[in-house]
Amino acid sequence: MHTLPIQIRFNDVDQMGHVNNAVIMEYFDLGKSKFFTEAGIPPEHGDFTVMIVHFEVDFTSQIHYHDNIAVTTAVKRIGNKSIAVEQHIINQDTGVDCAVCRTVMSGYDRRTHASAAIPENLKEILLNK
Repeated sequence: MHTLPIQIRFNDVDQMGHVNNAVIMEYFDLGKSKFFTEAGIPPEHGDFTVMIVHFEVDFTSQIHYHDNIAVTTAVKRIGNKSIAVEQHIINQDTGVDCAVCRTVMSGYDRRTHASAAIPENLKEILLNK
């Protein structure tokens, strides 16, 4: 599992006093980007990458401006062409799980603009992160 601490910015907080749900999606994207970059699949380089084909989110607890939070990212399943990822935003002071995101990503070949099989060496790396 990969953990990325998040610094909440003042403009992330809406008039209700908590982090806006749309901003929480940005936190999940940051977590996925860092996770895949460290695994050797940076989103901006190479012929092979992954792209989101489905996601769902459960918002379970509010996040406030001064909360100490982190995004955890873990691969739950890898198929021939797909990767199932689960992420959590955790309040690091209280241990409360604030949001859960389940994402399905597809391997993608930039040369052919088509879905692509996940390379075997990346499968091993991703399952061990």
